[in-house]
Amino acid sequence: MAATQTRPADIFSPIYFLGSLGAGGISVSFFMFLMFWVPHPGRPVPIFEDIAAAWDSGETPMQIAIAIAMAGIAAFTFLNIKSLLWSLSAYRTFKRTDAYARLRASNAESTLLAMPLALAMSVNALFIVGLVFVPRLWTVIEFLFPAALGAFGLIAVMAFRLIGAFLGRVLSKGGIFDVTAHNSFAQLTPALAIAMIAVGFAAPAAMSANPATVAASLILSTLLAILSVLYTLFAATTAVSSMLHYGTAREAGPTLMIIVPIVTVLSILMMRQSHGLHTTFEAHGNAGQTMVFLARMLSVQIAFLALGIVVLRAQGYFKDFVIGSKTSAGSYALVCPFVAFAVLLQFFVNKGLVAAEVIAKFDTAYWILTAVAIASQMIAIAIILRLNRQHFSRNTAVPIPAA
Repeated sequence: MAATQTRPADIFSPIYFLGSLGAGGISVSFFMFLMFWVPHPGRPVPIFEDIAAAWDSGETPMQIAIAIAMAGIAAFTFLNIKSLLWSLSAYRTFKRTDAYARLRASNAESTLLAMPLALAMSVNALFIVGLVFVPRLWTVIEFLFPAALGAFGLIAVMAFRLIGAFLGRVLSKGGIFDVTAHNSFAQLTPALAIAMIAVGFAAPAAMSANPATVAASLILSTLLAILSVLYTLFAATTAVSSMLHYGTAREAGPTLMIIVPIVTVLSILMMRQSHGLHTTFEAHGNAGQTMVFLARMLSVQIAFLALGIVVLRAQGYFKDFVIGSKTSAGSYALVCPFVAFAVLLQFFVNKGLVAAEVIAKFDTAYWILTAVAIASQMIAIAIILRLNRQHFSRNTAVPIPAA
């Protein structure tokens, strides 16, 4: 008899793409340190030269913050790409199994959208790596924007083909979609995928000086943002009805908080669009409006974070699947809500309260609120490291014959 070493991740699910997504989101959360603490006059985002200048002229706290941010960006972007490549490889193998055929005939077909979702996040993360680590990148940035739009366009085509196959199957005739298995927000994964592609489309609006590029960015990102909102409303409304009737599916419980990353992504999209409209088309807003807008978005997030935590605690989810020995690929859906809340809170503090002169930058109130954002970020890091150990560590299984 010989013992085999197995891993929970050996039983592949497209939900494992959320591991890559979470790591990419954490890398973005470290970029917030540079975004709001490193001066970058004349540019909407800090670049390598700004960071180098802040390091040379900054005091020890600034240098520590820069070192932590750059290390975090590098480490979690590496984990993002590593997880993405593993998931793509495992997915290719998975497509040749009967389990894949069963998935394509079930409600879970929508989980395939986790793949373009992760791809879009990786493009965003790699763009941040370029800004932070590549000298003189800004001198060729206008040439990179069309390439970025093209990359997001290809990912959008993949996403809409998957969505089309799913909706075409379940809406063409009745009795295919299992309403009893719709008792979670898992069907919002396509909405988050569309939103993530949309925020990528919106990046040139905030950074380009070319009116044609900005206009294309505004139009494409608006189209996908509206589609994401419509899909969210439709999927969430129907899911709530099923949850009230059947209760929330236990292993899909973390999806109750998927609204949180959707809100963050769409909020950043609208901030990028607003900046592009201001700098290129002279459509002006003000800091007070931005503060109230971000406060509204944070309020939605807090509501769904609270809802998710209440339901998961009632179900004993954390005790079993996060702290305990049970494993579920769906646990990776816990990472993004905490990252997303941390990122949007940073925007609220800096682009809302500080910009509107409600609080002063780096005063006591500023650091109290920033500490909340960092605490949420640390929770996300702890969760993803814990889940990676759970799902990718090998355990001795029941002995099987050597043959």
